[in-house]
Amino acid sequence: MTERTMLLSPLAGTVRPLAEVPDPVFSQGMVGGGVTVEPVDDAGTVQVCAPVDGKVVKVHPHAFVLLHESGTGVLVHIGIDTVSLKGRGFTVHAQQGDTVSAGDLMVEADVAAIRAEGLSATCPVVILDSAADSVTSEVLGETVDAGRPLFALPL
Repeated sequence: MTERTMLLSPLAGTVRPLAEVPDPVFSQGMVGGGVTVEPVDDAGTVQVCAPVDGKVVKVHPHAFVLLHESGTGVLVHIGIDTVSLKGRGFTVHAQQGDTVSAGDLMVEADVAAIRAEGLSATCPVVILDSAADSVTSEVLGETVDAGRPLFALPL
């Protein structure tokens, strides 16, 4: 029996189902299954870290995609509609093509600035192209620290 790879929380916050994300692309599982992490209410600038070992295949100020050695793509999206900020409030620390380890700093995000623009700061963590119901998490509803296991990669 092989040990399953755990995805770690990329930041501290409360773990919620994707169905609660205020964007149908995520809430309806159109890009895949996963969870979202809502930063704490008094969050200022937060560090958003790699949830799994992998290669950086896409990186934007508001989102990044890692490709795990299994061939599974993992999307971390920082906030909802945050592409509209055009990079304001974000500092990118990784580059496309980098190989990263779980826990490596990817992006710093000013959660207060995101919320000041009237945007949601929730952070979906999604297994790309997976079934919407393919991910189960034992920490739904819990407030977790960055680096805490969220869920296992689906088989």
